[in-house]
Amino acid sequence: MKTAKLGDLDVSRIGLGAMGMSHGYTGAGSDDDESIRTIHRALDLGVTLIDTAEVYGPYVNEELVGRAIRGRRDEVVLATKFGLISHTGGAGADSSPGNVRAAVEGSLRRLGVDHIDLYYQHRVDPGTPIEETVGAVAELVQAGKVRHIGLSEAWTHTIRRAHATHPITALQSEYSLFTRDQEEILPLLRELGIGLVPYSPLGRGFLTGQIRSIEDFADDDFRKDNPRFVGEAFQRNLALADEVQAVATEAGATPAQVALAWLLSRGTDIAPIPGTKRVSRLEENVAADGVELTDEQLRRLDALPPAEGAHHTEAQMQMIER
Repeated sequence: MKTAKLGDLDVSRIGLGAMGMSHGYTGAGSDDDESIRTIHRALDLGVTLIDTAEVYGPYVNEELVGRAIRGRRDEVVLATKFGLISHTGGAGADSSPGNVRAAVEGSLRRLGVDHIDLYYQHRVDPGTPIEETVGAVAELVQAGKVRHIGLSEAWTHTIRRAHATHPITALQSEYSLFTRDQEEILPLLRELGIGLVPYSPLGRGFLTGQIRSIEDFADDDFRKDNPRFVGEAFQRNLALADEVQAVATEAGATPAQVALAWLLSRGTDIAPIPGTKRVSRLEENVAADGVELTDEQLRRLDALPPAEGAHHTEAQMQMIER
């Protein structure tokens, strides 16, 4: 597996998002043994970046990841997030210093580790100045409990202020053929030496070409309310997925591999974290590391219009800086 550079942190250029093993998607939490096998197989294949968060479940996803990496800690660049759960009686995206200090202790315990390699603020907290939040995480760096600091779904002004307080290693935000707005912020990230970790790099499964109807989704699958999966937007987005399939057929790859290979072509400071709970899907995703798209194929993909519909519900979009 080739590597990517997030700040001064080296990671596999394809990581593994663990959220869907426990939370959010149809079948989440139904087979922890298979999820653990998937994490083990990822490590066997050279995937080092494993991503979770305290809110996934909540808590159970960190516990699952902790069980999976037991005995293999030195093979993992372990990332988790704080800020969407308050441990101090705060509200919303509580990133107050007191909450940060309480949150990290819980995450360390559930993960069964003595330090977190990459600790993200899950969403920007309008109630706490970013300097206070980053300053609190910087104290954890000094204490050896955290190695690197990350942000998620932050925008330019917040990133600059955070980075001036303590170097930021990575920004985790949605970026894919379906969601291109991160291209506006990449120049700033590169100016500051911050890597980009795209979540939902497969458009929540849409770009795999496997989703033709939402009727197979369970009632608690959050995609049922996602604006890109409903009504006319869904039908129009199927046409975009079909274009990715056409390139995949030509390239001798799967649509998922093409979507990931396109992201990897954007730079060596980008490390997507496709999520899956199945070994077979993991192996398919990891094989994108060896897919080389032609200049013409990349141009065709670049020319695709963005997906129809917002990438989150209206309530969720209120927590995303733009």
